[in-house]
Amino acid sequence: MGAGASGGLAEALAAATQGDLQEVYNTLPEEQKAKLLAAVKAETKPAKYKIVFVRHGESEWNLKNLFCGWYDANLSEKGVGEAKAGGKGIKNAGLKFDQAYTSMLTRANKTLDFILEESGQKDSCSIQKTWRLNERHYGDLTGANKKEAVEKFGAEQVLVWRRSFDTPPPAMQEGNAFYKSIREDARYKDQLTDAEFPTCESLELTIKRTLPFWNDVIVPAMKSGKKIIVAAHGNSLRGLVCHLDKLSNAEIIDLNLPTGIPFVYELDEDLKPVVSMKFLGDEATVAAAIEAVKSQTGGAKK
Repeated sequence: MGAGASGGLAEALAAATQGDLQEVYNTLPEEQKAKLLAAVKAETKPAKYKIVFVRHGESEWNLKNLFCGWYDANLSEKGVGEAKAGGKGIKNAGLKFDQAYTSMLTRANKTLDFILEESGQKDSCSIQKTWRLNERHYGDLTGANKKEAVEKFGAEQVLVWRRSFDTPPPAMQEGNAFYKSIREDARYKDQLTDAEFPTCESLELTIKRTLPFWNDVIVPAMKSGKKIIVAAHGNSLRGLVCHLDKLSNAEIIDLNLPTGIPFVYELDEDLKPVVSMKFLGDEATVAAAIEAVKSQTGGAKK
């Protein structure tokens, strides 16, 4: 194979999603699968960085099954328990942090506080808050019951609004009951401009405002040797997972992150995952938590 052909193959592999590669892999004879795995193992770079992510524990609006977004819901009693359990899992795993990043929203802030307290790191870990890690803005769906939204708009439309890559929900109107409490929240005064303040967001838009913080703040801190935990939200974290694992638009729609269960990424020197989304919990607990997220609008896709 010539150099040009080899380079083209390398570029194609780099651009491929996990789903693309898995589909090709599944068609190979067992002997070729073994050779491919051996070659990949030989080329895999060792992990250089480790970072922990956690979606906040169940919120009061998760419990009520309401679209929350930028509304500042508190943790439910169950959510407090999830956060504390996450902290114990981190302590048992021997994970230590000296830098934490979180959103401006109470449910993520308190989840982080409980995790650091339970793992004995509350006084030794610096915390930075940013709107760029906020949950995606659910626009005029904010405050709506998810199952009632399915009955009103149809399961397929609500699934697109919740899980698609580039379709935002309807923009929040001033008549929305929660418009004023969000738009006039004093904590955002020095955080973002009027032009940056969203009225609704797709996952694509959420990623666009989250990635600058990842690239400009988190990555440099990680490269400087900081041991990092990020406590954020379902969609801001889905965006980072999509970026790290190069998920396709079709793959991201099926990604559900459980509340309160930390997960670990180990990255090589090029920030490519060596270990992806390793949850600090037993498989049954993680699977049940993911299923709970799926069932919020009534279950399966239709």
